[in-house]
Amino acid sequence: MTRVGLAGYGFAGRDIHTPRLLEAGLDVVAVSTRDEQRSAAARSDLPGVEVVDGLGELLMVDGLDLVVLATPSGGHAGQVRQVVDAGLPCVVDKPLALDAPSAAEVVRYAAAAGVPLTVFQNRRYDAEQATVARVVAEGLVGEPFRYEMRWERWRPVPKERWRETLPATEGGGLLLDLHTHLVDAAVQLFGPVGTVFATVAARTTTAEDDAFLVCTHDGGVVSHLAASSVAAAPGPRVRLLGTTGAYVLADFEGEEHVWSAQADAGAAQSGWLYRGTEREPVARAVSSQADLYRAVAAALRAPDPQAAMPVDPWDAVHTLAVVDAARASAAQGRVVTVVTPAR
Repeated sequence: MTRVGLAGYGFAGRDIHTPRLLEAGLDVVAVSTRDEQRSAAARSDLPGVEVVDGLGELLMVDGLDLVVLATPSGGHAGQVRQVVDAGLPCVVDKPLALDAPSAAEVVRYAAAAGVPLTVFQNRRYDAEQATVARVVAEGLVGEPFRYEMRWERWRPVPKERWRETLPATEGGGLLLDLHTHLVDAAVQLFGPVGTVFATVAARTTTAEDDAFLVCTHDGGVVSHLAASSVAAAPGPRVRLLGTTGAYVLADFEGEEHVWSAQADAGAAQSGWLYRGTEREPVARAVSSQADLYRAVAAALRAPDPQAAMPVDPWDAVHTLAVVDAARASAAQGRVVTVVTPAR
């Protein structure tokens, strides 16, 4: 089994990474956290696990095959360097860093050391994302020209978490959180983004809690990507417009929405294919976020582990270049060209 050291046992470490690691057949043998309640939770959830105080101690645990960073975003770049210096393959939660130049430096650092690195873009493996990808690949809407994806919630009273309380310069806000998923999803479907126009606001939190990006892909498709914590009527998760039809997805992980007419008819469905007033259900693709960790485990056994990793870290650099351009666009009120650092 692949022996994993997990840095961080908050929501991300306990509720997102650990279940997917275990489902993929990996063995979480060590966890780092200084919080007593989280330490107790780790020992309860993972009998026999070794719990240490910090990343430095985690890297000294014998026999690790992989280190997973499920820590607050502001520390990712420096922590990846620590893992690389220890010579251990690394999965880092998104975002890889706070901006594209910093992310590029981290990727080059790992490459120079010959240490495998990948980024936890787990939403690539959602069944919903796999379904949209199939709709595109099979030409079910003809030639796509507009892709809309939303991650909107109604949280007028923000949670007391670092994502809401820290400024963007320390990793807080939706652009570094949800928008890194939205941008990655759009790029996986339609290729690199060339220009961005964005509106960004911090209405209830320290960093932004409401942002809208218009991304023009090099191939011509335009993506409208919205994330908000102050949307009292969250919009449909996905609307994809093409020359012969449209695809609409409202349901997502049981989150509430007001679009009852677009609700799925059952678990085997994921969205609807529309042609005017006519519509038909779309079969739900088979995909699981645990597949990312299955792919990581397979990559570690491959002749070239870095080339076999499921997420090229340079993809994460481009995502952050789009976020950087969105910040500049919102500040300047204009369309901004995306500048992705060279490999």
